[in-house]
Amino acid sequence: MTGAAPPTSVRPMPPQPWMTAPATQRVIGALTADGAEVRFVGGCVRDGLLGRAVRDIDIATHDPPETVMRLLARAGLKVVPTGIAHGTVTAIADGKPFEITTLRLDVETHGRHARIEFTDDWQADAARRDFTINALSLTPEGTLHDPFGGVADLEAGRVRFVGDPRQRIGEDVLRLLRFFRFHAHYGRQPVDAAGLEACRELVPSLAILSAERVRAELLRLLVAPSAAAILALMRDARILDRILPEARRLDRLAALITVMPDADPVLRLAALTDLDAGAARAMALRLRLANKERDRLLAVVGPAELGDDGPGHRRALHRLGVEAYRDRAALAWAEALAAAAPSDPCPHRERLVTADAWRVPALPVDGADVLALGVAPGTAVGRLLKEVEDWWAEGGFTADRAACLANLASRVRSPRSGPPHGGR
Repeated sequence: MTGAAPPTSVRPMPPQPWMTAPATQRVIGALTADGAEVRFVGGCVRDGLLGRAVRDIDIATHDPPETVMRLLARAGLKVVPTGIAHGTVTAIADGKPFEITTLRLDVETHGRHARIEFTDDWQADAARRDFTINALSLTPEGTLHDPFGGVADLEAGRVRFVGDPRQRIGEDVLRLLRFFRFHAHYGRQPVDAAGLEACRELVPSLAILSAERVRAELLRLLVAPSAAAILALMRDARILDRILPEARRLDRLAALITVMPDADPVLRLAALTDLDAGAARAMALRLRLANKERDRLLAVVGPAELGDDGPGHRRALHRLGVEAYRDRAALAWAEALAAAAPSDPCPHRERLVTADAWRVPALPVDGADVLALGVAPGTAVGRLLKEVEDWWAEGGFTADRAACLANLASRVRSPRSGPPHGGR
């Protein structure tokens, strides 16, 4: 940071339930047992000030990590050395994790990883943080420390770097993406001009980021209500082309957020990219998406094929599965809205309602019934059951066991089904 640091503003903050919860008090009691000063930092302070739900509780202390681990163990708390080289350990109290980090100084930075030293200087630790709203700290008693005007920025919806934005990004390039992600969750327009200009200038430095880091920031940004607007800002700054060149459907993403504000990040990614199977697979590989995320993307590519009426919807649900059907229905609705063509929302809503109420029906026949007809164990058993199931679904799942057995018997006798005693 350049120039002299402004004096820290100190103000009271009334205790909140997450601060006084028994698990929190157990961790605080353990850390302060020998007189150390500790403070809450990070998202719990930001969200607490805004009245949002607090999920993760991060704590800072001037004790080194070895002392922190000893204090926690002495209090009977489970300790996990999650990042001990950088001063971070995790305490588990009543099944809840608490991340505890020793105050630090950046001695040397390389654009992503820093060489650090531990310190007992709260101001110096705050000065190395990325944004003013992340430099806030709160004592367990409710004294809020604000060294860089973070409270005013939070209230104004302003995401602002601590000190010189170029220097902050140069220390850790990930901060470039975090700037937009934090603005999506905490900011209001207009975006901080100095921060945006620094991000534009330093776009080439994104090349050093790992795919895993890019993926994490993208998915966290995508869950924000203003994700489409912030991604448009990143597109205009030539940032989106660098990290997600497939992002060509901001219009459809904005429409999806309108019709389904609770849509999760993977579905929003599908809306944003609109790819065929090959391109979706390549993007998933490049971003190091989890297998489950990749498979979900692949399940929604191609024509919607959702059916035109109630029976058609149920047949499609049976064929695709609830998740893929619901995802395709949501994307079809967003597509219609993005096209700005006259469209009755009722069919789209009906599909989603049908999906929510769907209970997978059980086929009235099984493999034992196939074997009882003289078919030897093997692939023919599964093939025959699949043929009967398709026939049963096409008829609206109304055929009873007797009808399904009759259909099965006819297929066993039919030459199309192969020899009744073959199949291996």
